[in-house]
Amino acid sequence: MLAEHLELIEAIGLNLFFIFIFGFIGLSIHDVMNKNNVPKMGKLVVYFVLFLGCFGFIAKGVIQFIWESKGVG
Repeated sequence: MLAEHLELIEAIGLNLFFIFIFGFIGLSIHDVMNKNNVPKMGKLVVYFVLFLGCFGFIAKGVIQFIWESKGVG
């Protein structure tokens, strides 16, 4: 049973790993910005860039899922 679902387990594990890493990146950036008294506009720009990085991975996953369900990839 495990061998049959190994690819699915790996995909879920990789996605959870990315969520975990982006969470820690966000927390560490938040901590550094608070310790250095970064202005609100600077924080907004940094969080926007971090969001764009996360959004890129989400968009890649959605596109990959759509293509694989249609038999393209």
